[in-house]
Amino acid sequence: MKNLFRSGLLLLSCISALSVNAQVPKLSSYPSAGPVIFLDFDGHTVDGTSWNYNGPIYCAPADLNNEQITIIFNRVAEDYRPFTVNVTTDSTKFLAAPLNRRMRVILTSTWEWYMATGGVAVPGSFNDGDDTPCFVFASLFSGGANLTSRPKNIAEAASHEAGHTLGLYHQAAYDANCVRITEYNGGQGAGEIGWAPIMGVGYYQNLTVWHNGPNPYGCSNYQNDLSIITNTDPFATNGISFRTDDHPGTFSTATAATFSSNQFAINGVVENNTDQDFIRFILPAAGRFVLNAVPYNVGTGNAGSNLDLQVTLYNGAETQLNVYNPGTLLNSVVDTMLNAGTYYIKIEGRGNVYAPNYASLGSYALQAQLIAGNPLPLRVLKLNGQLNGDKHQLNWIIDADEQVTQLILETSTDGIHFSPVTQTANDARSFIYKPLLSSAAQYRLNVTFDNGRQYYSNIITLRKVGASPRPQLVSNLVSNQTVAVTSPGNFTYQVYDLNGKTVRKGQLTNGFNTISTAGITGGMYMIRFTGAAEQWTDKLILQ
Repeated sequence: MKNLFRSGLLLLSCISALSVNAQVPKLSSYPSAGPVIFLDFDGHTVDGTSWNYNGPIYCAPADLNNEQITIIFNRVAEDYRPFTVNVTTDSTKFLAAPLNRRMRVILTSTWEWYMATGGVAVPGSFNDGDDTPCFVFASLFSGGANLTSRPKNIAEAASHEAGHTLGLYHQAAYDANCVRITEYNGGQGAGEIGWAPIMGVGYYQNLTVWHNGPNPYGCSNYQNDLSIITNTDPFATNGISFRTDDHPGTFSTATAATFSSNQFAINGVVENNTDQDFIRFILPAAGRFVLNAVPYNVGTGNAGSNLDLQVTLYNGAETQLNVYNPGTLLNSVVDTMLNAGTYYIKIEGRGNVYAPNYASLGSYALQAQLIAGNPLPLRVLKLNGQLNGDKHQLNWIIDADEQVTQLILETSTDGIHFSPVTQTANDARSFIYKPLLSSAAQYRLNVTFDNGRQYYSNIITLRKVGASPRPQLVSNLVSNQTVAVTSPGNFTYQVYDLNGKTVRKGQLTNGFNTISTAGITGGMYMIRFTGAAEQWTDKLILQ
């Protein structure tokens, strides 16, 4: 019998099984790839494998709804985005793959046949050709049906167990004397850029990535995750490689981006840690050039991202003008005045104060805008917020040439009608209070400057833990003229451009929904979902 390798990443409290939607959404990250990682949510009988030392194993469906399944899929798909492997929820894709190039990851509420642990896998079984699966015991992850940390933790376990089948062991941590501290490296740092290895324990960090570090069998036994997955390690035979580079890495071969209505949008993938994507654009007129470079994510704070983006701007003579890489964020923003002419941008993954540069990889979207004429006095007006017990904690960034003369924090329950919460001091950058109502609240800043101009910030929503589930985009990148949305019930939606013009609206029903964008010009749009008492707003990038 094969050596079984338990991945007993900490176990949270056991919870009872919940109902699962009848139809799991069929999602694929790379349909043309030969190798397949199949996320199996709807139950499976395991027989005739190395697990069956006590007869067949009857695995019940995972206690997850379609919204949670979609979040888990998107997180796992991004972990494996740099590679030629299709992460899918579609069993037909799995069955069509070669026997020695596929793995079934069974996410199930059935764990009693084994033990109370996060999951289990046979190392190197991906290419064995006998359909031995690996398991994630989803019901043992605490948090309840609506807590967003639960889908994250299940996704971390799924990527981790699939990694074992590709030949990876744990990433461990040692002290300066080569004494092992823990079998599971928990990474370091906090906030958006706090990181941990996928093959360590990533439940408590936002950024989880592949790693090159010591495994549990000695401080000098370094495990190069990327080499093992992609067969550049002499002992790896997974049939998986890095994806073909989608954007060239030189000035002379740079991908051309064309402005339409003073905007352009491009997406790409940083496939390996030497990848540099060059984009060339011609600015038709002098003005303010704004570029948002956003790594793929599943929520606020770039949740689920594997890529810390750096953007470098060059002029037509290939002279570097500036490097943009905010120290505490994974995304980057270029906001500068430029003359008409040819320019280049270079996109690459970088490390940060916590995370190494080794595996800052994954997909990204670029959205550029030209604002012709004189510069605006306001460069950044961004509102952030979080729950702090029963209080709402708000903080904001204001970057402007002019002085603030009035600063009002406003709130709304419908996203349309706002009223003041407080007028803070003009130099204040945070506010915390306990709201009277326990329902979800939306916030924005109303700021006036000494030149008489008034601006509103972005709108954020704070809701109590365990709030009602909401519609979710399958992806915020739309390339096939169809927006895919999973919805837990009946909601209305409205798609509008950056000028506030509505371009689509309609009704969502329970389950999987599609919205046609045929005839709509590419660029960045907003989509607003409205329920009985709450609203949510997400960004869309139409290609």
